[in-house]
Amino acid sequence: MPSASTVPPWDVHRLPRAEGRTVLVTGGNAGIGYFVAEQLAATGAVVVLGSRNPARAEAAVRAVRSRVPGAHLRSVRLDLADLSSLPASAEALELERLDAVVHNAGVALDRPPRQETRTGDELMFGTNHLGHFALTHWLMPLLSAAPAGRVVTMGSFAAKSERLDLDDLQSLHDYRPKRTYGRSKLAQMYFGLELERRLRAAGSTVTSVVVHPGGALDSLTPSRPPVHVRTGPARVRSLPAGLVLQGKHAGAWSAVRAVLDPAVGGGQLWGPRVFRLRGKPRGEPVWRQLADRDCAARLWDASRELTGVDPDQLPSGACRGGESA
Repeated sequence: MPSASTVPPWDVHRLPRAEGRTVLVTGGNAGIGYFVAEQLAATGAVVVLGSRNPARAEAAVRAVRSRVPGAHLRSVRLDLADLSSLPASAEALELERLDAVVHNAGVALDRPPRQETRTGDELMFGTNHLGHFALTHWLMPLLSAAPAGRVVTMGSFAAKSERLDLDDLQSLHDYRPKRTYGRSKLAQMYFGLELERRLRAAGSTVTSVVVHPGGALDSLTPSRPPVHVRTGPARVRSLPAGLVLQGKHAGAWSAVRAVLDPAVGGGQLWGPRVFRLRGKPRGEPVWRQLADRDCAARLWDASRELTGVDPDQLPSGACRGGESA
């Protein structure tokens, strides 16, 4: 086995091969999720794009295939705002095992009014956090059947300046769109770290990693028609921002490394190297607020009550690794 000194440094442009592995990317039809899917497809992995819009998912599949001939891709309808639909979405994967899921999909509103999911949860908290919380429960049998299943949760640098209000998780008393979005992403990140602790306590083979994309802008993102088209004027206007920020193709790098690199450990936080806003991915210290285990446990209990499921428990009647749970 090669020593650490002989292992080549991670190269975002020369990824290891991943034939035989299957990865689900939620929100894989656009933005960072699209580039996660494109980059993973180039490694030979089977990539499943989860999207609530089948037409947009198929457009993304075509866009990836135009860049990666022979890519192994498919899509599945996935609406994280409708918790009752998630068991059927997991069943529709028609898989015996799932090597990784990238929890990337998200809703970001920039102005009032406050909106709700079908189950009455605030839309951003309900989709970004509760939807992924519940989806993990339904995917756990497939993740447990893989040799080393992995949950990769995409947080946001917008969460770094936020704190959770456990008494107002649904933003009923303090709804400010940008703050509510940041808190929903912070909740996701708490979830990813708490999930790892519970998986380790249960002796699971599944691991959980949290990543963030830094500052990823559309104007710095290369065109991938029809998914994304960058105009000449937008490219010129984005030049100053490019000194400290990056495009969504680079924002995908942390998640892709968390899926592929066995050196990335459970419970770690990964993000861009330069000012935590741009550049190649690296591990970074867990943010101070995310180290609050009491807050994470209380959020877990509240989320379990709101969704009616527990992600670190297999669904009733499911099997772990081919054996009865």
